[in-house]
Amino acid sequence: MVTDHRKVLRDMFDAAAAAALPDCCVPEHLPPPPKGRAVVVGAGKAAGSMAAAVEAHWDVPVEGVAVTRYGHGAPCKKIEVIEASHPVPDAAGLEAARRILEKVQGLGPDDLVLCLISGGGSALLALPAPGLTLDDKQSINRALLKSGATITEMNCVRKHLSAIKGGRLAAAAAPAKVVSLIISDVPGDDISVIASGPTAPDVTTSAEALAILDKYKIAAPQSVLNHLTSKQSETPKPGDPRLANVTNILIATPQASLEAAARVAQDAGFHPLILSDSIEGESRDVALVHAAIAKQIAKRGQPCDIPCAVISGGETTVTVRGNGRGGRNAEFLLSLGLALNGQAGIAALAGDTDGVDGSEDNAGAFLLPDTPARAEALGINLKAYLANNDAYTAFERLGDLLVTGPTLTNVNDFRAILVDERSE
Repeated sequence: MVTDHRKVLRDMFDAAAAAALPDCCVPEHLPPPPKGRAVVVGAGKAAGSMAAAVEAHWDVPVEGVAVTRYGHGAPCKKIEVIEASHPVPDAAGLEAARRILEKVQGLGPDDLVLCLISGGGSALLALPAPGLTLDDKQSINRALLKSGATITEMNCVRKHLSAIKGGRLAAAAAPAKVVSLIISDVPGDDISVIASGPTAPDVTTSAEALAILDKYKIAAPQSVLNHLTSKQSETPKPGDPRLANVTNILIATPQASLEAAARVAQDAGFHPLILSDSIEGESRDVALVHAAIAKQIAKRGQPCDIPCAVISGGETTVTVRGNGRGGRNAEFLLSLGLALNGQAGIAALAGDTDGVDGSEDNAGAFLLPDTPARAEALGINLKAYLANNDAYTAFERLGDLLVTGPTLTNVNDFRAILVDERSE
């Protein structure tokens, strides 16, 4: 029986995203009703759907504001959902963050702030620290996105340029009780990194943020440099009394989504092999390692018997040197395809579980055994497209983009490689 690689891969991706849908993972973690007011605030690509899940499953009078990416909103009656720009912040995100911070101030110990946090919140909570402007934050953000910096490094800088991230949102809510429901999109599930940790104490320092800018040769405006050398730039640290009433709860993780995809692969007849939920590095280099593993399986049946589904998550990076249309998942697949060079019996998918690969309209792409041959027939030079960071265009011409639309959740990148033929 011939395997429909594309269907199995898509079913695995869908299962990974479904495992983190707010309507499934929010209800069981909702806190008891407070004696006083219940204020709901949220930020991230899943914030709109998380707010809708709260309204549907929490029988408590609520008020609040949540900010999500354009196109990722959800209908709510009591919680206002604002859409803003991601990955580069805009004025809508600034205004939403200002209103969120304002919403949690002036509360008492009987009140409860329910925070709904998911990936993407760093760009969406765009409230500059005093003395900085939105232009300052936009210029730093653009430079970081092109630099190849890891998400942990980027968010270290973002926290120290913000009036709301790095634990400052929770500090502003004191003495109210704060409960944060968090969907993880970062390697290692560090709550201080997810959305730049608006309700988590921060162990990083302004000096580290400056070192990151220096490491990637980012020319920061003087206003940013002045701020990072001032005491005002420091974030609330562990043990800060303003964070004493904060509870942070991880309600969905990349690992759980990988396990859901593994079950689909097993049902389709593949032995699932989960490599890691926290792989980082340059997309094209990570692809070379994955290609070597797939070849080892095809040639020697190691470390997994054929048929095998190699599964991984995490967040890779792209150091942008060309001027094409990219996305880290499409770039991963293009590099993988070049390394595999049409090897029979190996197919793959890579996509972002939020439905958006970088800033494009696709979640990722498919790679099939005949991809190189089809590319050659169409006059598509895959090496040239990779050199120009133009993987999106290559897969668009091949008809192999993965387009899902917004999934309304976000547990980072998902990669799956199917190996079901022995090589010579």
